[in-house]
Amino acid sequence: MIDRKVFAVLGLALASLIALPNTYATEADQATKLTFNQSIQIPGQVLPAGTYWFVADPNSGSDIVRIFSQDRLTVYASLQTVASEHLDPAEGTEITFANRRSMQPEAIVTWFYPGRTIGHEFIYSKQDRKEIAQAKQYTVAAGKKIAQAKQPIVVAGE
Repeated sequence: MIDRKVFAVLGLALASLIALPNTYATEADQATKLTFNQSIQIPGQVLPAGTYWFVADPNSGSDIVRIFSQDRLTVYASLQTVASEHLDPAEGTEITFANRRSMQPEAIVTWFYPGRTIGHEFIYSKQDRKEIAQAKQYTVAAGKKIAQAKQPIVVAGE
């Protein structure tokens, strides 16, 4: 009788350990689910409007951000980033965009996880860096609607 209870408790504990890593994001990986209402540029490619997971790799010696599909089964990009700093912690997820030429999608420049003063600045090619430096940049707090309809609306979830 005791053996059954011990096995049942151990089984439930093991099932919980297996399910937890897949269910909850940890602060270390900064996993953030973001939905964009229009195409956005990341280094090396353009992501169509949709929902993506941005995840920082806590095990890398450098700042690597991986961008996954909504179901987290497909990796769209593994990107090198450099640290970017705010004076005050981000209240929510914050993304800085560069508003480039009219025919190009807006480029993600930085991503800050809620409560952090250190975020991720994406590293673009030399040509893109030049365009981004000259472009008007603005920061969006995810989940808040933007005044101009042309700008991307970003929704953070989970």
